[in-house]
Amino acid sequence: MSKSILGLDKKESANLVDNLNGLLSNFQIYYQNLRGLHWNIKGKNFFELHVKFEEFYTDSQVKIDDIAERILTLQGKPLHTFTDYINHSSVPVGKDVSNDVEAVNLVVSSLSELLKIEREILDVSDEANDEGTNSMMSDFIAEQEKTIWMLNSWLGK
Repeated sequence: MSKSILGLDKKESANLVDNLNGLLSNFQIYYQNLRGLHWNIKGKNFFELHVKFEEFYTDSQVKIDDIAERILTLQGKPLHTFTDYINHSSVPVGKDVSNDVEAVNLVVSSLSELLKIEREILDVSDEANDEGTNSMMSDFIAEQEKTIWMLNSWLGK
C-alpha cells in the first residue's frame, strides 16, 4: 500500500478526490441557484428571503473554497469549469424561480441531494482514515440538516 505525504493510502485518496470533485460540482450548481434566487425572488417574503439567500450563497462560497482546498490537500486537482460542474452534478438547476415557496423547496431539495453526497463521502473518508475530510463532512451535514429543518418549518411541513 502506497502512502501519501499525509499518511493516507494514495488510491483511497484518489477516490476521495473524485468524490470531493463531485461535491464541489454540486455546490457550484447550488451556489448559482442561490444567486438566481437572491436576484429574482418576488412577493411578500422578498425582504426575508432576499437576505436569507444571500446568507446561504455566502456560506456556500466558503464551503466551495474549503472543498477545493481539501482536494488540493489530498494532492488532487479541483474541477473548475462550468462544463465540469454540469457534467458532475445531480443538484437540480433552478431557472427563473421567483416564487417564495418554489424557491425554498429548491433549496431544500438541493440540500437533501448535497447531504446524500456528503454521507457517501463520510463513509469513504472513514474507511480511508481521512479525519480531515471526515470532520469537514460531519460539520457540513450537521449544519445542513438544521437548515433543512428550519426551511421545512418555514414551509409549514
